[in-house]
Formats: sequence, structure tokens, C-alpha cells
Amino acid sequence: MNDTLKQKLTEILKDRISFSEGTRTNYARGEDTYEPVLSKAVVFPETNEEVSKILKLCNEHKVPVVPFGTGTSLEGHVVGNENGITISLEKMNKVLSVNASDFDCRVQANVTRKQLNEYLREDGVFFPIDPGADAALGGMSATSASGTMAVKYGTMRTVVSGLTVVLPTGDIVKLGTRTKKSSAGYNLTNLFIGSEGTLGIITEVHLRLSPIPESIMSAVCHFPDLESAVLTAQEVIQYGIPIARIEMLNKDQMEISIKYSKLENAEPMPTLFFEFHGSESTNKESINIVEELSKNNGGSDLKWAETLEERNKLWKARHEVYDSVKAQGVNTKVYTTDICVPISNLVECIKFSEKEIQQHGLKAPMVGHVGDGNFHVTILYDPLKEGEYKIIRDFSDKLVDKALELEGTITGEHGIGLQKKKYLLKEHPDNLPVMKSIKKSIDPNNIMNPGKVFDLN
Repeated sequence: MNDTLKQKLTEILKDRISFSEGTRTNYARGEDTYEPVLSKAVVFPETNEEVSKILKLCNEHKVPVVPFGTGTSLEGHVVGNENGITISLEKMNKVLSVNASDFDCRVQANVTRKQLNEYLREDGVFFPIDPGADAALGGMSATSASGTMAVKYGTMRTVVSGLTVVLPTGDIVKLGTRTKKSSAGYNLTNLFIGSEGTLGIITEVHLRLSPIPESIMSAVCHFPDLESAVLTAQEVIQYGIPIARIEMLNKDQMEISIKYSKLENAEPMPTLFFEFHGSESTNKESINIVEELSKNNGGSDLKWAETLEERNKLWKARHEVYDSVKAQGVNTKVYTTDICVPISNLVECIKFSEKEIQQHGLKAPMVGHVGDGNFHVTILYDPLKEGEYKIIRDFSDKLVDKALELEGTITGEHGIGLQKKKYLLKEHPDNLPVMKSIKKSIDPNNIMNPGKVFDLN
């Protein structure tokens, strides 16, 4: 960073720019396996206009920019750039408007899902997309996130109706509309969802909300093996049973979660977590069918979370999976990956994953949003142990190849970042040149999160 740029940024931001090593270290990476990379500075804008001025200056000086939200990325999206700056959006954390009667709202990028739902508590509506982390909604849009309730409520692509994006030129563009539908031109909103900060910075998100259900019921069911659990989830979806979420935890993960999250009345066995949203009568009807399907596949009686407290504890345990695995080792790192396949191919893919885990000698807790064919494998490893990381990457390579063989995708919700760049070429060899062309058109100086998703060289 040259002195001229440094001076101009300081004039705009005053004391909201930091060159200290401590601050730069704090914004140097996410929750991933990468070593921290310190940017030259970290800036903290408060408005769209400030983001615009910053990007315009950086573009003029050809200085790279890394957007940073809550830092929950698992694939290296927010690793810093040693020649650039990191733009933290943490001060852009206001709920701007709520239209409960129309089931929509507008928020700044660093509002988190928990913060939003707390704000909406009295309005009879809620925001349903729930990745395990309390991630920022701008980051969730940028990575096309989803979570446990995707089977009923969809993903960020489903619920984002519009965005405010600042382009590398500094132009502020408003995309989308509040209406349920529109046929007005290109869908530029979807272009930026999943772009991972490589095309511009998302500063505001317009979201569709859902009514709070009349009745919510949660339960767990244990199975003798993982295949039986996954088959049950597959049948629930194929029978068209209205269910909010079906989550799978394998035996290894249940052992960890029982201890870490202090789950009571739970067994260290392959397990499905169910949740039903609807009226009391429709929920009971759905439950009866699910219980029958489960028992036909060797499942236990459903164990109910009878109270709100019990239900919250159950799903808190599911959301704590990543932290629970991290807590198992000292001075170790966590490698996690996700893939997604058509629901009819899920059993085959999970059986393959189990076999490869055994052959590679890994202890790999496994969880899945099995209602939409998506599952995650989380592996602890010692970075100082020679050859261990290579074994894990070999497993990951084989899992990705299997997912593609089964007409799936290399990532259901984690995104590409740094970690999955080589896999993107496998999945989209024909599409990648088009992606690069779009990138070059919008960001010809390649300042926006360069090196993430793909390399331009």
C-alpha cells in the first residue's frame, strides 16, 4: 500500500483504519485450516458510501480487497491478502426495515441470523436459514449458505429477494425487488449470491421471511447403522411428508455431542433429528408416518423434545457439532468438507464415504442435512504429523469424485474459497471460462478477493 492510498483511506475513515499487527491478525483468516495471511490494513466502514469510496480508491491503485464479516468461513474465503486491505463490515449491523405483513425485511450485511430473529421476535415472523455458525447475512449470501431447515424453507438463493452491492468501481447498485416475482431483465441478484466477494461487496440484503408455525415438534430416532438412518430420511422426502428438517449424526458424532452438549436420553448410535412445522393436526399425521418408516428400517421409538427448552437444547447440540469436534484435540486442526447429491443417490454416497473413512484409518464424525442430500465430514488432524494431511486430502478427493459420479456437487453450502478451487474445474469445466469472463468484465483489475473461487491466470 503506497502512502497516497494510506493517507486518503485515513482521511475517509479517521480512527476506523488499523495498521496494527494484532488487529490484522484478528482478520487474517476464518474457521479454516489455512495459516493466517495479514493484509496491510483493516478498515471498518459504516455506510455504503464509505465502502464505495474505499473500493474506488483501491481500484485506482490496483490494491486487492478482502471482504470480512463474522469470520465463520470454512474454506478460506476470508484469508487476508499480503498486498491488500481487509474490509470488515462489522459496523454495518443494523436492521433497516421490517415489513411483517409482506414477510420481508432489509438488513445491513453484518446483521447475524440470531440478531435478526431476536429483532423479529414480536412480529410473528422469523428468518429460517440456519447454518451452524451465527454467521452474517451478507456472508451467508456471498457463500450461498443454507442449513438445517433447507428441506422446507430453501437456501439463501430462495430467501434473498434483493441486494445492495458496491462494485470495484465504487458504483452502488441495488438489485432485485420486494415483490414475490419479477421478469425484469437478468437476475443479477443470483449472480452475486455465491460470488464469495469476488465481484463486489454485499452491503445490504433484502430477505423473505416466514410465519412462525402454529406447532413445532422435535424428536430423535436411533438406528442400528448409518445406512438405515439415511434410507429413512430418503423415504420421508420421497413420500412427500411435510417436514422442516431432518439431520443425521453418525455414531462418532453422537458420542462427541452427547458429552460436549450434555444430551440426555440419547444413545451413541447413528441418529436422525426430526422437526415438524405446521398445525398440531398435520404435525401429528406426519409424525405417525415418519415413525412407521423409521421402525420399518430398524429405528427406535421416537424420543420427543417435550418442551421449548428441550427442543432448543437438541438443536443447539446440532449447531455445536463443529465446536464439539474442535474441542476433542489439543494443538490440532479441523478439516471439514461437504458434498451434496440427489436424494436418491444419498445412501450410496454415504456408504462410500464410510468405507473410505475406514480404509484411510480416519475417525471422522459425520453430519448431514440429509433431507436435501447434503452431508459434512469433519476430521481432526495433527498438522505436525507427517503425511496425515495428505491422507485427509486423498479422502476428500475421492469423496468429491464420487459425488460428481452420482450427479452431485462438490459443495452444498460451504462454497469454494481456496480449498475447493481444484474441484470446481472438475464440476464445471465448461462453465469456468464464462465465470472468468464475468469476473474480468466486472473486476478488470482483479482487486476483489483475488485467488478465491478460481485463478484468472
